[in-house]
Amino acid sequence: MMESVVVNTQAEGVIRRRKTDLGDIAFAWLTRSVAFLTLMTLAGIIVGLTIAAWPSISHFGFSFLTTTEWNPPMERFGAVVPMYGTIVTSIIALIIAVPVSFGIALFLTELSPAWLRRPLGTAIELLAAIPSIVYGMWGLLVFAPVFAEYVQPVLSATLGKLPLIGALFNGPAMGIGLLSAGIILAIMIIPFIAAVMRDVFLVTPQMLKESAYGLGCTTWEVVWRVVLPHSKAGVVGGVMLGLGRALGETMAVTFVIGNTNMLNSASLFMPGNSITSALANEFAEAGPGLHTAALMELGLILFVITLVVLMISKLFLARLSRNEGTK
Repeated sequence: MMESVVVNTQAEGVIRRRKTDLGDIAFAWLTRSVAFLTLMTLAGIIVGLTIAAWPSISHFGFSFLTTTEWNPPMERFGAVVPMYGTIVTSIIALIIAVPVSFGIALFLTELSPAWLRRPLGTAIELLAAIPSIVYGMWGLLVFAPVFAEYVQPVLSATLGKLPLIGALFNGPAMGIGLLSAGIILAIMIIPFIAAVMRDVFLVTPQMLKESAYGLGCTTWEVVWRVVLPHSKAGVVGGVMLGLGRALGETMAVTFVIGNTNMLNSASLFMPGNSITSALANEFAEAGPGLHTAALMELGLILFVITLVVLMISKLFLARLSRNEGTK
């Protein structure tokens, strides 16, 4: 009798192990399939954009990246102005948004009273839910007139007098332009960067911070020497998330950037264009042929720019990790 019970128990154990093995195999193949699907989607996007843009690539070659002219009736296209607008507005947005987001995250995690922490954090996160077209309409109808009347004259009278950077802040005060688009982008990406920074600051072990405070460190020293080294990967990830949003934003930029394909001045007050605004303004009306292919090539360039930014961030994180290992 005992032998039959033992045999039955062993048989049940074998069946259970087989079911577990089958479940593990199925789960492994499911996750592997999802990973391959992601890679195939990425490859499909690259191939699709390249095929659609090939008439422009073969016709203009490398000159597409060095030409400022954009003349659809004459079928002369160059990507310098949209590329310049995309990069400049994104840099302006990061210059403004990163310090502000860092301050918000620092206040919420280290300085804010408990009763204010939750509602303030929720309010900041709600800013991320506002549609981009609302930002664009607000920027054009509210921000641009105020910016032209009160801010641009002050910038021109102060920063415009400085050597080297003065040329960036001279020009007519129109309210719209590259600087306005960069500021609107900064307002849009602050909630994303601040939310990520706050979350990564909160995962820092409390014992490490209390130990630093016990040694006499100030709040800034705790953040700089303890919190940031422990959460640098998340901070860089948050910044890259904001940069990706800035690079790909369409409607808000289209409203306030000016949408002109001219690059006659270094002033940030002047209207310009970006890759996304060019696509939004012209894609629906572009005829088949070189015009559509040139717009698709702009999309491919934007994809490459985003990919390069991601690779640089990964290399930066890898370098930081190696430096830590040598200390």
